[in-house]
Amino acid sequence: MKKYQMLIGGAWTDPASGNWFESVNPFTAAPWALVPRGSTEDVDRAVAAARSAFYGEWRSLTATARGALLRRLGDLIAADTLRLAEIETKDNGKLLAEMRGQLNYIPQWFYYFGGLADKIEGRVIPIDKPGVFNFTREEPLGVIAAITPWNSPLLLATWKLAPALAAGNTVVWKPSEFSSVSAFEFGELFEKAGFPPGVVNIVTGYGNEVGEPLVTHQHVAKVAFTGGDRTGESVYQQAARGIKHVTLELGGKSANIVFDDADLDAAVNGVVSGIFAATGQTCIAGSRALIHRSIYEPFVDRLLALAATARMGNPLDLTTQVGPITTRPQYEKVLQYVGIAKEEGAICRLGGGPGKRPECGEGWFVEPTIFTDVRPEMRIANEEVFGPVLSILPFEDEEDAIRIANNTVYGLAAGVWTTSIRRALVMSERLEAGTVWVNTYRAVSYMSPFGGYKRSGIGRESGVDAIHEYLQTKSVWIDISGNSPNPFVMR
Repeated sequence: MKKYQMLIGGAWTDPASGNWFESVNPFTAAPWALVPRGSTEDVDRAVAAARSAFYGEWRSLTATARGALLRRLGDLIAADTLRLAEIETKDNGKLLAEMRGQLNYIPQWFYYFGGLADKIEGRVIPIDKPGVFNFTREEPLGVIAAITPWNSPLLLATWKLAPALAAGNTVVWKPSEFSSVSAFEFGELFEKAGFPPGVVNIVTGYGNEVGEPLVTHQHVAKVAFTGGDRTGESVYQQAARGIKHVTLELGGKSANIVFDDADLDAAVNGVVSGIFAATGQTCIAGSRALIHRSIYEPFVDRLLALAATARMGNPLDLTTQVGPITTRPQYEKVLQYVGIAKEEGAICRLGGGPGKRPECGEGWFVEPTIFTDVRPEMRIANEEVFGPVLSILPFEDEEDAIRIANNTVYGLAAGVWTTSIRRALVMSERLEAGTVWVNTYRAVSYMSPFGGYKRSGIGRESGVDAIHEYLQTKSVWIDISGNSPNPFVMR
């Protein structure tokens, strides 16, 4: 097994503890790499390196020079996508086909934000006070703590790294302890691109040993976190004690709504894509399918027929459609929710247990699972499962669909399937979700903002909106009158 080191101040270094832990391949259920077990001491060194770079060489570069480095990094990623995608698949079990798609797309974030780096502009304000010139500056925050999850490690890290660096910040990146390996391989590209030492640092380990010290560190200006809403709540509370800026991209219980006028073939594909693609391990999973009562039975039959054909197996095989659950604890959690749904009275129409097919090997597989007779108050209809488990609920009309869809603590995404432009616009306005897809699902872009309502998060990633999450505004006042006003009166 390869033994990795952390990246601190431009150097690859052993953890202060002298300890490593195993990263396990979800398909083989066997360890395949050794990851450094970081500590508070490593966090302190990484933040100090990031702070030194922020006030040193990185700050002295022009915005145009920063942008050029980001674009060069994009080129290096583009040349290394196949290798990085295979590492991601071994580390988190997601399909190689999907990981290749993500890695091929990741460079676009660095090209886009590299282009935005020198487009950050302040304003001259025609102030109401005579004899005063007032303008604003948009300035970086400082050291950013980027904490990323295990389901799409490099893509979700990129959503933070690209805008943070374009805005002039430096970063300490903590990947999930379950999928850290690709971060190390990715980290080597920053040096090759010519980034100054300390601009990007990588510290690995467990949440209580690395994550919490990073979030609460006095010299961390902002925390950008993606993960579950309960962990996000804890991160938010810890960051609040230091009055830090925060971006949270959290969980979801997204509704995929099919109306009776929809193209049913497209809608069936969209519902399957929404929940079984990525093995349901995505925050935007359309885990609640809301089906108009007039088409409920025929739609469910077509859905079951298609979902039953899903090919499970080795995620490195490009013909595989459903891979393993990434971690053993998550595998057990998904199966627990399947049991809860059955106890609540939901009817399991497909799957409903661990994947024991020969092609699943020793991996942590859960069969694609579909429940009908689900009521909105059931736990399976309200709580995030984060696995290949779909709840199907009927609805009567638009008002009923909106009521059911919005009756959740989450608000990350929603899907609408209809041929009516009026209905598409009405639903997109009234659904309480940060992203609404109409006649498609799981579409994202570096150009479009992404984020959630309610417990699904705070702030936006991607698009022009994202770079402003990593900036602060300074107002500058210059007296040009030459007069000396009364010092005891506010001017």
